Amino acid sequence: MRKFWLLFSQTVTVFLAGYFVVASLKPEWLDRKPGMNAVSVLEAPASGVQRAAGPVGSFSSAAKIASAAVVSINTSKAASRNPQSEDPWFKFFFGDQGRAEPQGGLGSGVIISNTGYILTNNHVVEGADEIEVILNDKRKAKAKIIGTDPDTDLAILKIELDKLPVIVLGNSDQLQVGDPVLAIGNPFGVGQTVTGGIVSALGRNQLGINTFENFIQTDAAINPGNSGGALVDTAGNLMGINTAIYSRSGGSMGIGFAIPVSTAKQVLESIVRDGQVTRGWIGVEPQELNAELAETFDVKAKSGVIITGVLQNGPAAQAGIRPGDVITAVDGKGVSTVTELLGAVSALKPGVPAPLTVVRKEGKSDIAVTPGKRQRPKVQR
Repeated sequence: MRKFWLLFSQTVTVFLAGYFVVASLKPEWLDRKPGMNAVSVLEAPASGVQRAAGPVGSFSSAAKIASAAVVSINTSKAASRNPQSEDPWFKFFFGDQGRAEPQGGLGSGVIISNTGYILTNNHVVEGADEIEVILNDKRKAKAKIIGTDPDTDLAILKIELDKLPVIVLGNSDQLQVGDPVLAIGNPFGVGQTVTGGIVSALGRNQLGINTFENFIQTDAAINPGNSGGALVDTAGNLMGINTAIYSRSGGSMGIGFAIPVSTAKQVLESIVRDGQVTRGWIGVEPQELNAELAETFDVKAKSGVIITGVLQNGPAAQAGIRPGDVITAVDGKGVSTVTELLGAVSALKPGVPAPLTVVRKEGKSDIAVTPGKRQRPKVQR
C-alpha cells in the first residue's frame, strides 16, 4: 500500500510540473489566452473576413450585427466658477455672474464584453464628472471609468446591465487598402448612424494626435460624436475605434482615422489586469535610416532604424547598444521605421529581457536588452 501511494504521489507531482511548464511556455496548447482571463470577449475566426449574409451589394447584415453593440455616450462636467464670484466687491465691479451651467459632451463607444466593458476614446470622457451610456435598444446606464490611456487616446468604461449585446473583435492586422468598412456612431447627437467607405491607408502616423499612432485611414464619413464608435468589416467584426478626422470645416472631408482593434485589445488587457498601461523603454534616440547616416556610421544595413544616441546607464547602454547600431527587429518583430520601433519596444514587458536584432559594421547579432518602464510625460497645466 505504501509503495502504491508513493507511485501515485510521484505521478501527480510529475503531471503538475509538466502542466505548469506548458502553461508558462506554451499556453496556447491549453487553449489559454494570457492576460485576458478577466474579460470575456468574442473574437472572429483567424481565417479572415467572411461577409455577413444579405442581399448582394448590401451591408445591412453587418450593420445590424454591429450596431446593437455601439452605444452613445453623454458626459457632463461641472463648470468652473471664479472663486471670487460671491465677493460683494467682485459683484459690484463685474456684476452677478449667475450660476455656471455644466458643460456637456457626446461621443460613442463599443460594448466588447457581456460583463459591461466598453471601449471608447479618452478624449470623449476626459474630465467628465458623470457619464451616461445609451444603448441602441434605448436602455440607459451610468458608467464608471475603469482606466484610460492618453498615449493611444483609449478609455475603458463599465456599466451594470444584463443581456448586453457584444461586438465580435476582428483581426485588424489582416486589413488591406481597398477593403470595404462601415463607421458606426452618433454624429452630432442625431442618433446612431452608419456610413460606408473603404480602407484608404494603413499605418498612418506622425499626425500629432497621439503618442503612439498606427491609424487606419478611411473615407467612411466620421463626424463629431463618432469618436469612440466602431469601424467594422463586412461581417460586422470590430476593426477599429473611430478617433479623429482631418477637416477644415468641422465635418467629414473623407479623411478619418481609427485606432486598430489590435492596439485596443492590448490596452484593454493591461488596464483590466493592472489598472494602467505599462510600456517598455530602452533609452535610445532613433532616426530613420538613410544613405547619409549609413555612410556616416559606416554600416551596410539597407533597412531598419539607426540609433544616433544612447542614454547613459539606460537599458540599451547597459546591454551594449551604441550609436551607429541599426535595429532591424525587436523580439523577433521586424522594424523599419521609428514608429515601428517605438511601438515594438513599448510592447515589451519591463524587467523581462528581449532580443534586439542589431546590424553593425562587424555584422548582425542579437543583443538581449532588459527594458525599463516608460514614464508618462507630465502634463503642463
